[in-house]
Amino acid sequence: MVLMVGLGNPGPKYEGNRHNIGFMAIDAIADLHRFGGWRKRFQGLISEGTLGNERVSLLKPMTYMNDSGRSVGEAMRWLKKTPGDVIVFYDELDLAPGKCRVKTGGGAAGHNGIRSMIAHIGPDFRRVRLGIGHPGRKEQVQRHVLSDFAKADKEWLGPLLVAIADNASLLAKGDDSTFMNKVSIALGSQDKERPGKTGGGKAGKAES
Repeated sequence: MVLMVGLGNPGPKYEGNRHNIGFMAIDAIADLHRFGGWRKRFQGLISEGTLGNERVSLLKPMTYMNDSGRSVGEAMRWLKKTPGDVIVFYDELDLAPGKCRVKTGGGAAGHNGIRSMIAHIGPDFRRVRLGIGHPGRKEQVQRHVLSDFAKADKEWLGPLLVAIADNASLLAKGDDSTFMNKVSIALGSQDKERPGKTGGGKAGKAES
């Protein structure tokens, strides 16, 4: 069994935030593949189903972004999984909007949700980094991630979430490269960079 985690902040106030793209990706997978209803467990919401031949648990921590690792660690231990069985979807400032990259291990790169994950389960989990672009200045980052996607973003956000859900079975079986290629092809963005990446930055504090 694989544990797929979406990072975000709970509640309607944050529902459409850029920081909640991890929740959006997990919801898209659950909807398309008709996972079971969401249940309150592990300080979060969990749903179970199948992707291809793999049994999968989907988790949305309800602890707020900065404490995501507590929920994930609890679920991982109960399900008797290792960090290598965990796949985390989250927003990435240092990728252009609509870009998707998968990697295993590494640091937090200023993302407080990932920092919490590392603190609770170590760094060796798989990461699906979903580009939201950088606002251009470090002091604008917190407002950027905790603001809703703009209307213009819908042009790539909807197709990205559909492509992720369509190809999630590839992630479940460990074929990360093919997953990235399929998502890139679906968005028609293999050789094109979308505007939005203008530099590095750190995620803000509090719920960010």
